[in-house]
Amino acid sequence: MKARTYILEKLTALMAGHGLGLPPKTTVEPPKNEQHGDIATNVAMVMPREKGENPRALAESIKAELAPVCPELERIDIAGPGFINFTFTDTFWQSVALDALTQGRDFGRVNVGQGRRVQVEYVSANPTGPLHIGHGRGAAIGDSLTRVLRFTGHEVETEYYLNDAGRQMRLLGLAVWVRYQQACGRQVEFPEDCYRGDYIKDISARLRAEHGEALLDLPEAEAIDLCYERGMRDILDGIRADLAAFRVEHQHWFSEKSLVDAGQVEATLDRLLREGLAYEKDGALWFRSTDYGDDKNRVLRKSNGLLTYFASDIAYHDNKIARGFDLMVDIWGADHHGYVPRMKAAMEALGRDRESLQVILVQLVNLIQGGEQVAMSTRAGKFETLADVCAEVGADAARFIFLSRKSDSHLDFDLDAVKRQSMDNPVYYVQYAHARIRSLLRKAEEQNVELPEPSAARMECLDTAEDKALLKSLDGFADAVELAARTLSPHHISFYLMDLAGLLHRYYTVHHILSVDDRDLLQARLLLFSAVAEVIGRGLDLLGVTAPDRM
Repeated sequence: MKARTYILEKLTALMAGHGLGLPPKTTVEPPKNEQHGDIATNVAMVMPREKGENPRALAESIKAELAPVCPELERIDIAGPGFINFTFTDTFWQSVALDALTQGRDFGRVNVGQGRRVQVEYVSANPTGPLHIGHGRGAAIGDSLTRVLRFTGHEVETEYYLNDAGRQMRLLGLAVWVRYQQACGRQVEFPEDCYRGDYIKDISARLRAEHGEALLDLPEAEAIDLCYERGMRDILDGIRADLAAFRVEHQHWFSEKSLVDAGQVEATLDRLLREGLAYEKDGALWFRSTDYGDDKNRVLRKSNGLLTYFASDIAYHDNKIARGFDLMVDIWGADHHGYVPRMKAAMEALGRDRESLQVILVQLVNLIQGGEQVAMSTRAGKFETLADVCAEVGADAARFIFLSRKSDSHLDFDLDAVKRQSMDNPVYYVQYAHARIRSLLRKAEEQNVELPEPSAARMECLDTAEDKALLKSLDGFADAVELAARTLSPHHISFYLMDLAGLLHRYYTVHHILSVDDRDLLQARLLLFSAVAEVIGRGLDLLGVTAPDRM
């Protein structure tokens, strides 16, 4: 970040001196090949130019102007048709470690958000059963994204949307009622389409323990309502507890039923109808979603008077808009991909830019144990809960694995591999790097090695290829953070941490840290390692993963 920012500032100033701005398609980034310097730019190739002027000649002119005003650069080279490659001095890179040490937990912070109000709505699983590992992946992504956005200058609120109205809740109440009757000795057949998990039996058992057989004397509709209320309460208590153990805490829990009961859904539908954005046909109410790029119009209210999920979702997002968010981020399961265009259409109909709603789709998680995939089905009661997985491998491992791939990529979660303390286990690989540094610093203290103030250290001793690799990686932390924020993709942080940990582990294979006789060199290396530990700790915190001092 420091290197990229330095070049951007110099180029911007140079352009301004000629009455020009930096061309929109300008790239300033590390080249793929390290032999091409530390930072490369295509600015000479995207600049407007006079007839007959070629990019390479423009690049030479830029080089000639920059060289005298860039003492931090060791070399400027022109490559290919007009790429400009910059190589920084060792002193420049050594200063990065000092920045990391002096800035501490603020190192890598970039003000991308500039105070924009963002709502992140995630998990939002139907309160009809415990959270499974698919919900866990969405929870890890949502929580980590929230941490990243707050770190980058956004004002973030988090929300869990409760689908507590509609058919699935009636089925929950019915399932608990039937199991309660069975527990009381009644011979009642269990409906095929109801929820079958053992948790339903547990809820009904608690009802029987508290009320005996008194519910049998109630009218069936009243009994089912009572079973529904109790079932949802118990399940929600479990969801809250599971999320808390997973280090996830929502600021708001928003009820779909509250929207319906307050008349907000009908108010939104009336507005759409008044404004010509909805119409009635065959006794149903339809949204003109084809006017906004959808492949067909969508039903809002069925001919039997029942509202669709889409109607409630439009009203819910209308409510979000009224709350004044600049950006709304919804994290959904990948099976909702077809729902995205119609919700963006709804946003446009409600008077907002389509891009003010961003949807992150989370692909399925394949749970592997003993080399075989574990079959999961919520309705049938055959699934691995998030709580079970956390009990098996711990929240740290679960969160890191969930965040180790792009959200829209399928993920194989191998329980056995994650529990192994080996370098093949990514969370162990990164956490061990942090613990390894802390162990080294403890040993140094035992050997009476005193660390000077960073500003007084002889950082010029850090002149090996391994030193430079670590220093350049530290400089890249802010870039990874910014990329994660701009793309709403926290996996960039885990990728970065694995790369940094890899450089740290390789450093150990080349250099014997504590055995060197040169005290200045020893102190400089220990300060470098302290900076690496700070960054690893901060990066893990952005993922919601702990940074252990011992392993």
